[in-house]
Amino acid sequence: MKRNILLIICLSALQLAAQEGLEDSERLSCTSIAVGRLASTDGSVITSHTCDSWYRTWMQWVPAADYPRDTIMSIYNGRLHTENPLSMQGVTVKGEIPQVAHTYRFLDTAYPCLNEKRLGIGETTISGRKELRNKDGMFVIEELQRVVLQRCTSAREAIRLMGELIKKYGYGDGGECLTIADTAEVWLFEVFGEGPKHVGGVWAAQRIPDDEVAVSANVCRIGQIDTADSDRFMASDNVRSVAKKLGLWDGKEEFSFWKAYSGGNYVDEPKNFSIREWFVLNTLAPSLHLSMDAEELPVSVRPDHKVSVEDVSHLLGSYYEGTQYDYTQHLKVPNTKKITVGDSIPEMIVSPVANPWMRSDEQALFAAKGDSTFQTWIRFIGVPQCAYSTVIQLFGNSDDTLGGIVWMALDNPGESPRFPIYTGSTQLPKMCEICGNHSYRDDCALWHFRRTNKLATVRWGTCRKTLEPAREHYLLKGLQEKTFVAENVNRICRESDDDEQVHQFLNDYTADFLGAAIFRWDELYRTYWRQFWSGF
Repeated sequence: MKRNILLIICLSALQLAAQEGLEDSERLSCTSIAVGRLASTDGSVITSHTCDSWYRTWMQWVPAADYPRDTIMSIYNGRLHTENPLSMQGVTVKGEIPQVAHTYRFLDTAYPCLNEKRLGIGETTISGRKELRNKDGMFVIEELQRVVLQRCTSAREAIRLMGELIKKYGYGDGGECLTIADTAEVWLFEVFGEGPKHVGGVWAAQRIPDDEVAVSANVCRIGQIDTADSDRFMASDNVRSVAKKLGLWDGKEEFSFWKAYSGGNYVDEPKNFSIREWFVLNTLAPSLHLSMDAEELPVSVRPDHKVSVEDVSHLLGSYYEGTQYDYTQHLKVPNTKKITVGDSIPEMIVSPVANPWMRSDEQALFAAKGDSTFQTWIRFIGVPQCAYSTVIQLFGNSDDTLGGIVWMALDNPGESPRFPIYTGSTQLPKMCEICGNHSYRDDCALWHFRRTNKLATVRWGTCRKTLEPAREHYLLKGLQEKTFVAENVNRICRESDDDEQVHQFLNDYTADFLGAAIFRWDELYRTYWRQFWSGF
């Protein structure tokens, strides 16, 4: 018996080690949900991203620029872990490419996500077969994102440019998926290296139908591709030949991109999905009765109901509450205080100290007590090690100034509020230009959310009663104030031809909004300490 308990503890610790590690772990990586314009409640195209690991949290708008002929652009490696926009510690130059005459303004996050022309990108690592990687390739994925946001105005244009750059200069990263969106379309773009003997790359892209939603969460999703159907598919010209050359496809079976280049998910199942894809698709389209036992789930589905920004935000913060995969549902205690749940007073309630984001040592403790719930590691969508997350809306019935919005959250998306950043803005508050993953700093925006969230998690059952309504308040506030923002931008345009006044209004709006959210989270932080004066 003692031996079994020790084994359970060791397995639990090992299973969660990847969740708490800092280097290149699929389990720590990102989730991206994409929504076609006819599938959204307001006609916007949506893409999203949870940046789930020790990546930089500083962000800034990089201005548009003009360059003289024969200017060279440096391509870097290592910008994911810098401490501020000027830091070059750990950064190396991988190579150079010709610069274009004009570049667009873009939002420089760890994985650059939006430009002034309403081109948006979400990201998730899909790893794939290790033998495909060739570090001699010039481009890592975040640098491809940076280049296309500076140069492109549509998703198709961005995919074509990335394909050209990969073919000419090589791809040197692990497998990656980008959900690339403009005001009309959203695509899944998946890319891998070409193996150690050739500096190049292989890739495929699949368009999400306008009335459907898709999700990618660290698993290669694209299966059969029909390059003759250029409205739905794009791919590198070597997409089949490389697979055959490397023995990943026999040339006889019907070609499947994920089977050839990935082979399965991050828990070594021969599938093109894991629990996150299943949960998102099943939540949005329950009528399909999608099964976790399937070998393959569709890349996208038509949702039973149209999908809102709130829906995507909630899914990005989900820990499968109320399902069999929710850890907390098993941690029940006697209801001695006669707390009402719904219309009844149950004998047992979920303990106030139960939370979905327990560390591995806490889970090992429950496992040692014989609770089988914690013997199997489950990867939630919302995780506490998240650096930041985005929900990006792109509107075709607006202009570049107001037609793109990033709903940004810092830290755990299941706890933090979102604040809006419009495509017409040009500058973020200084607190956003400092990375919070290097050290604790009061002048860093991230820590005003993270310290409150961490404290709330200690007694989640109690603190969520005030934290979750505050989180919802700021999302609703931002959505309701879109009309106010548009009216003021239009007023400024009528009264003046000075674009700088519009930019300044939008800069100030984001700063005020973020400042209010920080003030509220600081207030919650002090409130929780007062509540816990006698102990946790």
